[in-house]
Amino acid sequence: MEKAMQQARGVNYKEYSQKLEKRLEVEKQREQDYKESRRMVAEVDRQIHR
Repeated sequence: MEKAMQQARGVNYKEYSQKLEKRLEVEKQREQDYKESRRMVAEVDRQIHR
């Protein structure tokens, strides 16, 4: 998990767990990524069901 976080977010787990500001930044980015992926899925679904 730590390696995946480092690669995906550019932050290691130790820094993530010790710094609230960094944790909030990472979680905000995760939320944005999740919302974007949901928009993409909805768009593909919409196109398939025309």
